[in-house]
Amino acid sequence: MALQALHSSGVAFRKILSHFPEELSLAFAYGSGVYRQAGPNSDQKNAMLDFVFTVDDPVAWHSENLKKNWSHYSFLKVLGPKVITSVQNNYGAGVYYNPLITCDGRLIKYGVISTSLLIEDLLNWNNLYVAGRLQKPVKIVAMNENVILRSALDKNLKSAVTAAFLMLPESFSEEDLFIEIAGLSYSGDFRMVIGEDKTKVLNIVQPNMAHFRELYSSILQENPQVVYKTQQGRLEVNCRAFSNCETFQYKTEYQRHFYCWKSAEYKKKKVKDTNMKERGKGIRGVTGGQRATRRTGHQALQEMDGWRACLFQLGLKENFPDVHKRWHSTHDSQGREENDS
Repeated sequence: MALQALHSSGVAFRKILSHFPEELSLAFAYGSGVYRQAGPNSDQKNAMLDFVFTVDDPVAWHSENLKKNWSHYSFLKVLGPKVITSVQNNYGAGVYYNPLITCDGRLIKYGVISTSLLIEDLLNWNNLYVAGRLQKPVKIVAMNENVILRSALDKNLKSAVTAAFLMLPESFSEEDLFIEIAGLSYSGDFRMVIGEDKTKVLNIVQPNMAHFRELYSSILQENPQVVYKTQQGRLEVNCRAFSNCETFQYKTEYQRHFYCWKSAEYKKKKVKDTNMKERGKGIRGVTGGQRATRRTGHQALQEMDGWRACLFQLGLKENFPDVHKRWHSTHDSQGREENDS
């Protein structure tokens, strides 16, 4: 199983974990302090260690952690664990972070998320925040025997592979695949526009090819639609198997439309919509198609009630009615031209 590749822990991480309450269903470390990155974040010695703690009962966990680590919290600590948990569950991506904590001589930050919210994110990509981090190599420091959580972790990796396939040609390299996977959680991330290194995804993947390979090799080898040439580091995919949105089993309308939109948008030649550009939006229209037909994407937009939310999640924060109208007018006219010919 792909999940086996996630397991990797060290004494240093377990020592840090000993400073916190033990009731954890999952704890993992991630980021440049754990796996070397190229570029400006290449200094691992001084890099902050990032942790995520998954807990079944956030109120009880925060209550215990306040007793042990009162100084870690902001002013919310005076309001008690119930308020902290409410902020955690109802704002942002369902994670409560305590940053800039010195622990065992290392600067760390740690986020706390409920097990139920994590499972939802892994299966449905509600936020693709913690789920996105778990699509990249991480170091699992602790994990209990929660079968549902383990299954969700595995399915999250398989979903990431499927989404990446929709953005790649029939033949591609391992590096191409891992770059697409690592970039999924950065789609629409505001930091990639302002403040973040534009080559961040490449800097994550290139120094860690072996770790990505370990994480995904079993999924690729077991997929009947994939020819995985491990010696050459190349893959070939049966595009027909991924050309129809109905091929996959989806947990939510958002995930279904995510795949449909990826197949329709990223696998087609992108043409700038000059009218939208004049309004400063720069949204891109689509023509032509290799993996997904125009009809597939067109029908997907007609069928789904949640497509506006999906476009927003993907970073296409445009005038949604105009986008929908423009999509229909473009493809209806193309259909008429094809019928006339």
